[in-house]
Amino acid sequence: MSFIFNSFNDWIKNFLIGCITGNLTGMFDDVNSRVGSIASQVGQTPDGWNANIFSMVQNLSQTVIIPIAGMILTFVVCYELISMIMEKNNMHEMDTWMFFKWIFKTFIAIYLVTHTFDITIAVFDMAQHVVQASAGVISGSTNIDISSVTGSLQTQLSGMDVPALFGLWMESLLISFSIKILSVCIFLIIYGRMLEIYLLCSIGPIPFATMTNREWGDIGKNYLKSLFALGFQGFLIMVCVAIYAVLVQTISTTGDIQAAIWSCAGYTVLLCFALFKTGSLSKSIFNAH
Repeated sequence: MSFIFNSFNDWIKNFLIGCITGNLTGMFDDVNSRVGSIASQVGQTPDGWNANIFSMVQNLSQTVIIPIAGMILTFVVCYELISMIMEKNNMHEMDTWMFFKWIFKTFIAIYLVTHTFDITIAVFDMAQHVVQASAGVISGSTNIDISSVTGSLQTQLSGMDVPALFGLWMESLLISFSIKILSVCIFLIIYGRMLEIYLLCSIGPIPFATMTNREWGDIGKNYLKSLFALGFQGFLIMVCVAIYAVLVQTISTTGDIQAAIWSCAGYTVLLCFALFKTGSLSKSIFNAH
């Protein structure tokens, strides 16, 4: 009877060891590929990330949005002229210099509206230069190699009893599922930022049309702040990746398989949370609403 029990116990152990090994093998492959591509994805300019989307957004901005911005600009400059005249005691204290000032402001406003796309792309080009420079400073590897972290995995698992193996199997199953969700979250953060850049670039002429007006100018100023915030969000993302690269290299000092797995998962959750916070943090730094 004991022989049958031992054989059944060995079969259960081998089954659980196979399940655990299968869960751990390649568990972090998706995350490694996502994190490894962050530098290349974030470091690209809008026209370099996807040329087809960039061309479409540029065409929409120039053919659809600029005519609307032109009408808004006409209203704004007329309102500006009326306000300047009313400020001079209903034309009783007229000064010819005010008309030259109004013409100069109108010229600047027209220039901003007609060159909005160039200005927005220049902002992102400057930000991407900073991102690419920071990518060269990150020297640590962001790859999590669970086999090297745990050492001789098969030997450690063979020395565990069935209840401990069953618990570890449930843990590995839960973490494996969570890691896949985190991988999708990282994908959404990086690609969502690029889509937000294209959306901002497409609507740019309208807020730029209000830039030179004293009362309406806050719309254009806040838009410009949003451009810088979104551009330098890429730098904050690179800082998160650099911190993550340092943290994952410290996991190799542990010999506990459970501690190593949970440490890997914890650092990945921390990275995902930090990436989510980069957008609001960047906007708060540039005071963009």
